[in-house]
Amino acid sequence: MHQPLSDYYDDDDDDVFQNHDHHERHMYLSSIGIAYANRKMPWFSSPGCDESACAPVDPNAPSTLGLLVSLAPFFGTFAGVAFVANRSIFPKLARVHDAHDGEDHYLPAHAPPSLRQVHAEHGQKSARRRIAAGVFSVTVGLAAVLGELILCEISDLLSPRAREVGLRVTVPTLLVLLVGVIPFLEIQSVVAGFGWKFQRNAKGKIPRFAWGVQMLVFAGWLFAFWSLGGAVGLDKTATAGGGVLRACLERIGVIGISLMAMLSGFAAVSTPWHTLGAISERRKRPVTETDITRKEAGLEATNEMLITKRHRLQALERKASEAQAASSSSGGFMGKMLGAVRGMGGEEAEMRALRLEITGLETMEANLGSSLGIMRSRQAADARAATPLGRVLAVPHYIFSLYCLYRILATTMATLRRAYYPSASFSSSDPINRFLGLLARHWSPNLDQTAWARQISFLLSGVILAASANSVLQTFHLFSKWMPGLLYQAQANLALLIGQIAAVYVISAALLLRSNLPREMGSAVGDALEGALEPRFVDWWFEGWFLASCAVTGVGVWISMKIGREEWDDFDGGELGPKRM
Repeated sequence: MHQPLSDYYDDDDDDVFQNHDHHERHMYLSSIGIAYANRKMPWFSSPGCDESACAPVDPNAPSTLGLLVSLAPFFGTFAGVAFVANRSIFPKLARVHDAHDGEDHYLPAHAPPSLRQVHAEHGQKSARRRIAAGVFSVTVGLAAVLGELILCEISDLLSPRAREVGLRVTVPTLLVLLVGVIPFLEIQSVVAGFGWKFQRNAKGKIPRFAWGVQMLVFAGWLFAFWSLGGAVGLDKTATAGGGVLRACLERIGVIGISLMAMLSGFAAVSTPWHTLGAISERRKRPVTETDITRKEAGLEATNEMLITKRHRLQALERKASEAQAASSSSGGFMGKMLGAVRGMGGEEAEMRALRLEITGLETMEANLGSSLGIMRSRQAADARAATPLGRVLAVPHYIFSLYCLYRILATTMATLRRAYYPSASFSSSDPINRFLGLLARHWSPNLDQTAWARQISFLLSGVILAASANSVLQTFHLFSKWMPGLLYQAQANLALLIGQIAAVYVISAALLLRSNLPREMGSAVGDALEGALEPRFVDWWFEGWFLASCAVTGVGVWISMKIGREEWDDFDGGELGPKRM
């Protein structure tokens, strides 16, 4: 039996019918009918309604069409940035993949340009290349949209509803890419670099061992990512009502601050060394065309030898696989035993020796390539320094190098001073940050000058990294002489790494920015990001990683100057010349 409508009002409500006109009685009964419908048909009720009342509809709320129109600038930004990233940026960052077509085919260094173009176009059609390009483009596009949303929130541009919807879509999607998709692809590249293949074998079976290693390492990454909260005191977030989204955001913020601190520390040491310290070295030992020609000849000969060894190894592996398949099809235990014994003969020993030779040649190729890149950079720097315009353009580099040295010293002093004054930090005492913070406060008196000084310090770290990209690249090539595998993995995943760094940097900057904005300016930012890192934690965490990175980079540069002077410079390319196939 349905509950009668009269049960929704009592005797005390009779005055409504006695003392009010017909229109008011009609409105009263309508509200009771809505409450009745909400109880009997919950699927019909709206989120703003309960058993006794219904929230009025906002006449100013945008329609679906109006919301799509308001979101059009964000759609345009995403489409434009993603298109440029896919068509222009990714091909330049993924040049190392041009030598591989996804089917273990290699070209010699003297291959004609037409064949190289066909080989590269065939490699661009591989599934991994397309997935990496798509993930990179989407990540960079979403990072740009997130930055645009934050700026619109600060300036109060566009519809608040559109900004809220954009943040609700952009932030979770970026989290899925940063925590799940990109690490999965990077781990797969590292596992493939050790020689394990993910393609189906000749029998059509999936290589379980390679995929098992992949999933095991990926599970370890997820465990380490979540355990980071316990290491830095963020475990209370998920249990305090913040949810998984807020917990992941804060962990991304911690990783972003650490990453930017390490990269900016690496850049802060690399720039003065290449700008100031390498001047005397370039004067003592200028790079000539003969040096570059000799290095190019050695690199080309090493590359051709490496291709020859790889082709021989592939032929032996194919032959061994066919022999194993034939012995298995012959059936019987004795057939399998004979096939195994036959495989342990001379061909297996030759394959083992070829793998060792290929490893050594890959190390030599990486070192020669690094040395060649450094020599070309030094030659270009010498050519610029010989012209009047080059001397004028070098002045900003010297000023920037001095600023990097100043920042290292000031951060060190602030860290030491914190032992006596816990509130001391570089961002609050640096005159440049304070001046820019005063400008921000002049723009809006409600802004916190100290908080904005901290934000500006973090933004200047990104400026240091961007302005010293060439020096960072040269220093990284220098370190790669002792870790050639690291260089290859960095080149193979360069696009994914850059997209990851860009997105993490934007999220970290947004988290810091949320704590610096007045409450009335950061409503949507706060609702979407759902958390802000504690300022003192940001200060000591960033400065600690920054100084640690500076120390490690300085020690590495000092070692390279003392005992690592061009290990392969004495390599004579002519020794490998007669062995070209």
